[in-house]
Amino acid sequence: MSVVAAVLYRNGQRVRDIDVAEKVHCPDDRSEFVWIGLLDPTPKDLRSLQEQYGLHPLAVEDAISGKQIPKVDVYRDQLFVTARTAELVGDEIRYGEVSIFVGHSHIITVRHGHEREFTRLRGQLEQDPGMLQKGVDYVLHAILDYIVDGYLPIIETIEEDTLAMERRTVDSFLGRDEVIRIFSLRREIIRFQRVLIPMGEVAAKFVRAELPCIDQDARPYFSDVNDHVLRVQAMADGLKEILNSVFEFSNLLEQQRTGAITRQLAAWAAILAVPTAIAGIYGMNFKNMPELETRYGYYVVLMIISCICLLLYTRFRKLKWL
Repeated sequence: MSVVAAVLYRNGQRVRDIDVAEKVHCPDDRSEFVWIGLLDPTPKDLRSLQEQYGLHPLAVEDAISGKQIPKVDVYRDQLFVTARTAELVGDEIRYGEVSIFVGHSHIITVRHGHEREFTRLRGQLEQDPGMLQKGVDYVLHAILDYIVDGYLPIIETIEEDTLAMERRTVDSFLGRDEVIRIFSLRREIIRFQRVLIPMGEVAAKFVRAELPCIDQDARPYFSDVNDHVLRVQAMADGLKEILNSVFEFSNLLEQQRTGAITRQLAAWAAILAVPTAIAGIYGMNFKNMPELETRYGYYVVLMIISCICLLLYTRFRKLKWL
């Protein structure tokens, strides 16, 4: 069996590691409970635990599939909670799933595709016996809080990258790769929001609803988890708008720069049109062109061309076309 840890706790203290094949009988006063952690278990592994801890068959089926949205299900005096984990790899947000079976004297976590293990969290809780001795509902809160805390760095990292692209946009055009990246990040944020919304509903349910295994005193802790989810949701909404604005801002600057270049080309074309037109007139080779016999005609024409071109150049400079 793919057991990461299986430990019996009494009054907030770690008593001993247990064999998941054995049934541990705990008193009803919640002074003892078992915390079992599994990673990508087989259906046979979960069927074995189902028999020992009275897990509901539907909850076991959901835990085996590993493709559930965040939710809270109540089965008699037990809870089944599904949460989605997330981590940023490059520009891609990768997701995992944690299924949690909660009874009055046991909590079983089943992880699928999740790199962020709970070993560190377990160690932190064991250093705080006052929290552990309160029971499985406080352990459940710690797990959900640990998962949600992993969301914030994802948003902050993408936000920093987006703001860096926004600063680069002022100095140069966005390249094709950066434009593709903007749409890729926007798509990842939209997918992330599909996880955040049900996760918020899960946290809110622990705050508002009467649920087995959840003490009234634990509700403020779940309210804190809900606040964290709402904060990340607000940041995700704002980040999606920032990504849209970066793309629109880049298009606007590109249009302005294209317009400036067009004006410059038009101004130089107008200036060059003067000598071109005059040279074209006197290059028609008619015999009866009196100006061709003028002694200083060549110099006069050059002076006229220079004056007109200088006048046009000055005018365009005042208009800021050049």
